Amino acid sequence: MMKRIIGVVLLSIFLLGCQTTETPVVDYEKDKSEILAVMKAQEKAWSNHDLEGFMQGYWKSDSLKFFGSNGVTTGWEKTLSNYKKGYPTKEYSGTLKFTIHDVSEITPGAYSVMGEYHLTRTMGAANGVFMIIFKKIDGQWRIIADTSC
Repeated sequence: MMKRIIGVVLLSIFLLGCQTTETPVVDYEKDKSEILAVMKAQEKAWSNHDLEGFMQGYWKSDSLKFFGSNGVTTGWEKTLSNYKKGYPTKEYSGTLKFTIHDVSEITPGAYSVMGEYHLTRTMGAANGVFMIIFKKIDGQWRIIADTSC
């Protein structure tokens, strides 16, 4: 009887040890749709010269990275400050339109987005390209790194 109990216990331990952790199921279309919705909200905020609203798409952290023509900026507050300096009025910020060329999963919960930005402004258009990294943080998609030029 004791051998049978020990055998059942050992078999149970073996079977528990052999269980694999489930890989999270990635719903690419849902993730992409949610990421693009963040970017659509950013277009709207920017076009209303609501730079704080635009920044809601970014990770509000000192670890946020932005790489542009002036080099690397670290932190949400510093990035917002740079936007305010570079686009002080609606005439400077204009109307923003993104053209998305690629959305690719990097790992579960993180995507890269590549595209173009187009600013239509009375003082002259401004266009460029970007690659941003989105990560799902506390259930929300946020930009954790941005390279724009």
